Amino acid sequence: MNNVLSRSIVLAVLLGAPALAQAHSGHGDLGGLASGLAHPFAGLDHLLAMLAVGLWGAQLGGRARWALPLLFVVFMLIGAGAGLAGVAIPGVEQGIVASVMALGMLLLWARRVALLPGAVLVSTFAVVHGVAHGTEMPVDAGMLGYMLGFALSTAVLHLAGAGLGSRRTAGLARLIGAGIALAGVGLALG
Repeated sequence: MNNVLSRSIVLAVLLGAPALAQAHSGHGDLGGLASGLAHPFAGLDHLLAMLAVGLWGAQLGGRARWALPLLFVVFMLIGAGAGLAGVAIPGVEQGIVASVMALGMLLLWARRVALLPGAVLVSTFAVVHGVAHGTEMPVDAGMLGYMLGFALSTAVLHLAGAGLGSRRTAGLARLIGAGIALAGVGLALG
């Protein structure tokens, strides 16, 4: 029963976070924080990829459970800094869609990889997501608040994904992976 309760709490936080973030926009750097908190929830591509990272880390277990989400946040912030600095990476949107499809397929196929290749893959995807976050920062948002906001929301999404997965829930992870991969195909075609 504790798992049901904890998952319900995570779901409630996820559903309420965008509304809370929007309620505080336009107040100095709090506007940046609010924009950052809301940003990962505003696009299905970001939301699904971040949930998938947490779920895949949980499925891999061991150090991957915390390393993959942590690396994603760190490299996403690096990518955001590059995006804010005007560094252009060709194919950012295609890279984001590819990350959704790839992470979904890794979950669907229950693909177990060693930590290093998984870390490199997740870090690469994180840079692409970060560049998009950085280039999409609202003009009136403070940079530090914005970056802190989307880093926190990303961590919450990773935790939600990790909460859905364990080695005992492999069937559920495969089903979620199939949905994420199909959504990625839909994003690619849309």
